[in-house]
Amino acid sequence: MTVVEAANLLLPEGWASPGHVIADEGGTIIATGAGRHPDADVSLDGYVVGGMANLHSHAHHRGLVGHSDRLQPGQAGTLWSWRKVMYRHLLELTPEDLEAYATLAYVEMLRRGFTSVGEFHYIHRDPDGNPYARPAELSERIVAAANSAGIALTILPAFYTSGGVGRASEPDQRRFVMGLDEFLALVAQLEELAVGDPLLEVGVAPHSLRAVAPDQLRALLEARPAGPVHIHAAERLEEVEEVEAGLGARPVQWLLDEVGLDPRWCVIHATHMTAAENLGLARSGAVAGLCPLTEANLADGRFELAEYRGGGGAFGVGTDANHLIDLPGELRTLEYGQRLAVRRRETLLQGEETSVGATLHRLACEGGAKALRQPTAAVEPGARCDLVELDPANCALAGQVPETVLDAWVFSSASDRVVRTVIVGGRVVVSDGSHPGERAARERVDAVMRARHGVSR
Repeated sequence: MTVVEAANLLLPEGWASPGHVIADEGGTIIATGAGRHPDADVSLDGYVVGGMANLHSHAHHRGLVGHSDRLQPGQAGTLWSWRKVMYRHLLELTPEDLEAYATLAYVEMLRRGFTSVGEFHYIHRDPDGNPYARPAELSERIVAAANSAGIALTILPAFYTSGGVGRASEPDQRRFVMGLDEFLALVAQLEELAVGDPLLEVGVAPHSLRAVAPDQLRALLEARPAGPVHIHAAERLEEVEEVEAGLGARPVQWLLDEVGLDPRWCVIHATHMTAAENLGLARSGAVAGLCPLTEANLADGRFELAEYRGGGGAFGVGTDANHLIDLPGELRTLEYGQRLAVRRRETLLQGEETSVGATLHRLACEGGAKALRQPTAAVEPGARCDLVELDPANCALAGQVPETVLDAWVFSSASDRVVRTVIVGGRVVVSDGSHPGERAARERVDAVMRARHGVSR
């Protein structure tokens, strides 16, 4: 067993100051309670909350940090121009590069309070578009990176067959494309890897309605009747218009009508929905996968969160392009987008809720865990022992009490050192704000990026 005691511990019923958690050998919480524990293995004197799931990541984008934000004069600067830069980057990516980027991204996620990640992974082939000798080569690199960092992983291999509704794939997409049988074989290989690994889950990700035809999507769902399903939808207005013209309905409405969204689905972005789509998605039980920092960076638009929560919708947050890995930043950007649109501060809270930070954190924890099928959302028996300690000595938390600390973290923290300790599955992976593999991971990425972009010291 592992016993963790904390000066302040957030339990479903509220703060216990102090409190303790007992986990079994497999890292599952078997008991919690108020008060200290005489046999504590780990003692934390800060504010301890449950770990957050990062429900949408493209780890390979970590290699574009800085370089993808250099815009050309007169360039429109949308998702589509950014995508051209990203495709050029991917055509040069080696398996070693991918593992390096993913390892550093996952270390950064842990250091900022994420304890699990959903990797929407769509690079499957070599730069010429041919299978690797081991077809799961690149997926295995993702799993290796997660193991090295110590983060829980839901790997979501992406199914990708076309370059737009009714269009053949583009030459620059050759590393993504594969047939259904080949794709299902890849998923089966990953499920074999997950046997006996409590931190690894496997789902599928039909990339989008632009990249997968309706008959192919239905065939995939028939072959995979259970498990997480993630899909990009309605990120840009241009995408909405293309899908509506080609399939006869807007993306989210088409999914609601034609495949029947349910709780195993996670719809990534869902930025541009009608009021009817918003309510339909909320009532379906699916999770909205929101990536506010990436959506802002790419000028995509703003999700209508208040209406969605009013309909009972579940949501979580993801770091997507990983240009800035910042858990409180995702929540803060999500909330501020709502306030700017309606020009008032009370956009999210319901009933007797008073803390926006705590409410955002709780809802995103619940939705993220659901979307990734990861057994953690709150610090309670049956959940995985994923804990995050916030440092009471950090300037952002000066003068706080348990009831205000999450508001301070979400709305006032500008330091990546607010998170002091991270525990995943009962094992400490970040201590004193540092990850033991951080330096090596950073040096690997530094070398790869400098070589890739032609920079020398």
